[in-house]
Parts: sequence; C-alpha cells; structure tokens
Amino acid sequence: MKGQLDMASDEAALQGEIDHLALEYLASDDRRRTQFVSWLQNTLSQARGKEFLLIHNPGGWGNAVLKDCLDWERSIVTGVTSTMDELKRTWALVQYFRSGNSFWRHMRDVRKETLFFFKGESLQARILAAALGFLTGHLRDLKVILIGASQGAAFSNAVMRELDDFPQVYSIELGIFFPHMKRRVITERTLAIDSNGLMSDPMCNRDLWKGFKAYVTAPYRWAESRLRGRPEKFTYCINAPGHDYSWEYPEVRQRIVDFLEANFGGSRG
Repeated sequence: MKGQLDMASDEAALQGEIDHLALEYLASDDRRRTQFVSWLQNTLSQARGKEFLLIHNPGGWGNAVLKDCLDWERSIVTGVTSTMDELKRTWALVQYFRSGNSFWRHMRDVRKETLFFFKGESLQARILAAALGFLTGHLRDLKVILIGASQGAAFSNAVMRELDDFPQVYSIELGIFFPHMKRRVITERTLAIDSNGLMSDPMCNRDLWKGFKAYVTAPYRWAESRLRGRPEKFTYCINAPGHDYSWEYPEVRQRIVDFLEANFGGSRG
C-alpha cells in the first residue's frame, strides 16, 4: 500500500510540474496550454524505459502528421528509426507541432511565423526547450534527437540555441532556409546538412530567383491538384529543385548514419 501511495504522490508531483510549466508559457491560451499538457504527459509516458526520444519537427507550418509529410521528409524519419534499430537502441518517436492545422490557425500564426523566419524569435522553441529540460531532468539516462527539415530544421536549431550546452540533446537539421544561417549554432551534437549531394539547395544558398519561382508558381500547382481531384497542401506545391533530402540520396543517408553511429554506436554499457 505504501508503495502505491508513493507512486501516486510522485505522479501527482509530476503533474503539478507539467501544469506549472504550461502556465508559465501559455497562461493566456487555454487551448494550446491543454494541448501542451497532453503532449508532455504522453511524451513522458512513451519515453520511460527508452534510451532515446526522437522528436520530429515538421517543415512548413510545422503541423503535418508524419503520414501526411512529403515523401522525402518522411523517409528521413523512417531512415533514422531504422538506423537506431540496427544499432540495437530502444527509442520512442513523437512529433512536436508548432502551429495549428487549419486555415484560421495559420492566419493567426502568420505574424509569429514571419518573426521566426526573419528574426529567429519563437515562443514555441522556448516551450520545447523547457519541456526537454523537464524530460531529461526526470529521465536522466534519456537522450533526445531532434529531426527537422526546412523550417523544421530552423526550429530545431532555435531549440538547441535555447538549451545552449545541454549534453543530452542532439539535432539532425536538413535544408535550413538562408535567413536562419546567420544565427545558426552548430556543435558536435548537431548534424547540419545543406545539400542533398545531387544539386545545390536554393533555399540554403540564397538563390532568390529560384526561390521566387518556386513560391510564385506554387498557387498554380495547388489549384491544378484540386482540379485533378487530388488536392495537395499549399506547402507541398512549393517546388524548389535541390530542396529535398530523401533518404535514398547516398550523401544524405551516409552523413546521417555516420552521425548516429559516431554518437550512439558504441558499447551500451
């Protein structure tokens, strides 16, 4: 009975910490506070007993569930999990959504996303960094790997900057947009990939003409997808050759595998 009471007391204390963390950052937004509390509770539960917590930060608006992500972005997540299996590591995979998945939520978040794009300011990065501090504080043997592409890569790096020198958190970042380059911080725990090994990425290399064409022609592809009866998300219609990082590309795959093996391929003892 005493053991059960102690366990209940510990769970109540953890819940109190989670609620306090949510109030600290999201006191004025009941909806997002409830979502964050649920996310952190679920993530803590999944990470218990695991060596690694893999967190996928989606590109674009940051709200696409994994099955709805672009094929190449999904392939990176699958490639990482397969490699961790080959290394015989135990892991849990979650996603962190930094915006809502509706037109009106997008409109509400335009100002925040613009500030992040040009100035790197992100409340959501501070929130996730605080959540990682909570998780690794309670699961002291846990290591975290952030996985992000495009705007998801920029977001992952913003989280790493908030954490500063935090040895339990690693980051795999692919195709970060050029405005973020000047503030990007790379440490030995960061893998930054700015080319898929086949062609230059215009979004990384400030190729404004190619980037402009990709965005200007996107509405036409978006409308065409609807006329064909197979509607695509607008962000999926932004076609910038070189700004894709499929696991099938040898250089992309090898750099990620080398990074994982170098950091986590040793003895488990």
